[in-house]
Amino acid sequence: MGAEYPAPQKIEFDKLPVITNLPDPFLFADGTRSTEFKDWERHRKEIITRIEQYEIGSIPSMEGMRLSAILQADTAKSPTPPATEKRAFSPFGAKPEGGFALTVTVTAPNGKSIDVKAHITYPKTGNAPYPAIIGIANCLPAPLFLERGCALINFDFNTVCAHQQKRGSEPINTLYPELIDNGAYSYWPWGVSRIIDGLEQLGVNNTRIDTRHLAVSGCSWGGKAALFSGAFDERICLVIPQEPGGGGAASWRVSETLGEVERVHNTDGHWFLESMKTIFGEKNVTRLPADHHQLAALVAPRALLLFGNPDYKWLADESMYVTCKAVKEVYRTFGITDRFAYSIRDKHMHCQLPKDDYALLAAFIDKFLLGKQADTEAEYAPMFADKDWKQWMWK
Repeated sequence: MGAEYPAPQKIEFDKLPVITNLPDPFLFADGTRSTEFKDWERHRKEIITRIEQYEIGSIPSMEGMRLSAILQADTAKSPTPPATEKRAFSPFGAKPEGGFALTVTVTAPNGKSIDVKAHITYPKTGNAPYPAIIGIANCLPAPLFLERGCALINFDFNTVCAHQQKRGSEPINTLYPELIDNGAYSYWPWGVSRIIDGLEQLGVNNTRIDTRHLAVSGCSWGGKAALFSGAFDERICLVIPQEPGGGGAASWRVSETLGEVERVHNTDGHWFLESMKTIFGEKNVTRLPADHHQLAALVAPRALLLFGNPDYKWLADESMYVTCKAVKEVYRTFGITDRFAYSIRDKHMHCQLPKDDYALLAAFIDKFLLGKQADTEAEYAPMFADKDWKQWMWK
């Protein structure tokens, strides 16, 4: 992209246009439009910039930072899920199994540093290098990955920012004290990207992780974090947000019409810019330059699998359904509909994937992490069959 397509400038609220439908993902900031895939990177740049400007704050820059990584047998308490076993690590010896701690140290020019941490569980089957899924409060069934020869990388998000951040006092503020207003959804994706940086720096001979085949997932607030992470970092080839709710895959504009669900004015202020809640709440939501069908569409042309749960009204899955239809149109435009699917099922607990969805998840793992043939075409949301989603589409 480069200087030819500069990022759009931030516009003051009273000069932002009112957009009642979902904003057109193919419309550039200068008013021109293109559905050509060659222009998608420019669209991505503009959408990411708008999300940073109005929702989460700027993703921290690594310019001037130094990064180093180590991987060793995990002797400390690991993030959920816990390690199953611990043994010495020999990168050139037998196939590694059990639990290992990944520590990625990021050091600022002034010498201050933080350690971004993750825990790796290796499979007992398959062949190295292993595909892997990075989990942020991940609740997907681990056996579906491990039994296929995929590793689990559980991100210790607290080493970057707590679930309920204290602005200016989180580990990441040691490096970026000027970003005190940022929401956590600018910080956690930064942490996921540093984990990938660390794996790449150590190299496949040391990690036995195939960084060309990485997934990311999480549930509820972690589902939002997974969506943001996968949307921003193009090294992630498969994104699986589980029940991400409002502020995740649900579009703000649609959610505003659904009553007591997660909307701009009542979402968690720790996760977003506080100014977003006060400026774009309620009727002002139509001034947001970008919405979350565009956030989800940022994953294209990579694979995206969304899981919902309409039993929990707060999640605004009716809104996520409209998002899914909009995202499908983006994937359809590029001729890659097999890379996007969604399943919204009721009658199960929050963050507990129903067994009826196991086959779809397995198909996405097989196809996009393991390179096998699998049927990944799926759209399941029977409770919203009568929803007029077309009324929300861009004009």
